[in-house]
Amino acid sequence: MDNPASLPILQGMKSDLIIVGGGLNGPALALAAASAGFSVTIIDALPAAVRSLREFDGRSYALALTSKRLLQGIGVWGAVADHAQPMLEIKVTDGRAGEGAAPWMMHFDHAEIEEGPMGFLVEDRHLRAAFLAAMDGSDLITQIDGARVVAQEIMPDGVTVTLDSGDIVSGRLLIGSDGRGSGTAKRAGIKRIGWGYDQTAVVCAVAHDKPHGGIAHQFFMPNGPLAILPLTGNRSSIVWSETTDRAAQLMTLDDDQFLDALRPAFGSFLGQISLEGARFSYPLGLTLAQSFIADRVALIGDAAHGVHPIAGQGLNAGLRDVAALAQVLSEARARGEDIGGAQPLARYQTWRRFDTTTLALATDTFNRLFSNDNPLLRAARDIGMAAINATPTLRRGFIREAAGLTGDLPKLMQ
Repeated sequence: MDNPASLPILQGMKSDLIIVGGGLNGPALALAAASAGFSVTIIDALPAAVRSLREFDGRSYALALTSKRLLQGIGVWGAVADHAQPMLEIKVTDGRAGEGAAPWMMHFDHAEIEEGPMGFLVEDRHLRAAFLAAMDGSDLITQIDGARVVAQEIMPDGVTVTLDSGDIVSGRLLIGSDGRGSGTAKRAGIKRIGWGYDQTAVVCAVAHDKPHGGIAHQFFMPNGPLAILPLTGNRSSIVWSETTDRAAQLMTLDDDQFLDALRPAFGSFLGQISLEGARFSYPLGLTLAQSFIADRVALIGDAAHGVHPIAGQGLNAGLRDVAALAQVLSEARARGEDIGGAQPLARYQTWRRFDTTTLALATDTFNRLFSNDNPLLRAARDIGMAAINATPTLRRGFIREAAGLTGDLPKLMQ
């Protein structure tokens, strides 16, 4: 693996793709592109050793069935399979802390679509380690850690990026996978729209006495949803969306006090609970790039679309970007096109922008509809959930959506 001390040798290096951002989507694209024969340089501001720490990121991800297929295709799934909990059912209810769930609910069972589990819950630390190890094993991927991109220049036949060390890396196409505040997008002149929700997600893992049965629970409460997501063993990941002020208070509590605050919302259906590891908090908001492309630039993941976690589809949407862009680039090369040219990038944007904008608006609407205690809205949404649950066609449609089986699937997800 390259490191900052060896950067001078990069002055004359050129790759097919330069990827800025080494989180999850960036490495996924690097591996997908390398498996198709493209050379890749991936740059991240943090050292890999920091990103590999257990306490670096406390989130867990509900990988859709199609995202699992992508990870299989790029050679990563084998390293995370033992840490992946199949998601067999999803139960969605309305309620208030301390009062239990409302009598109406939506219940989705994977058996209705006969495709296997709807998805798999995997902790960030396992995914990140698997991506780093897979990139280490590829001769087509050069990793630059602990370096920041400070400038980018577009030329007729390529693109260069300047690092904070003064070194320059060149390529044919620049990919921004650098998150919601994407510097790549800003330097390309791509503007954003978005807003905050005055909500913060408090995330942690808990151990519990009783088995979860592979069932994911989503409780809609007045200040925001509480997700209880099954992990391997008798453990679950908690994503507790609260007002920003309330979340800040929760983060100041000691472990016993935090569990006392959590129990009325969590309930007792899994028996006694205890914390496993640290707590983390993440501010929630919506951000959409007004374009996913610019001259020799493409955006993926949160750099293109950052959505509310209410549907658990943020990473899945980013991985679909990865699969779509990898396919577009491979097909462009087969046609003899310039992979950084306007036509391939336009095809990528056409493929992905409508779907992700629809997802963003849907999650925004759901959050506004369910994160309140208006009695009329509560009655309407409870009736709506009951109607969906009683209609097999609608119910199966939601299950297929959760599994990622709807829309125009890229080949890596088929």
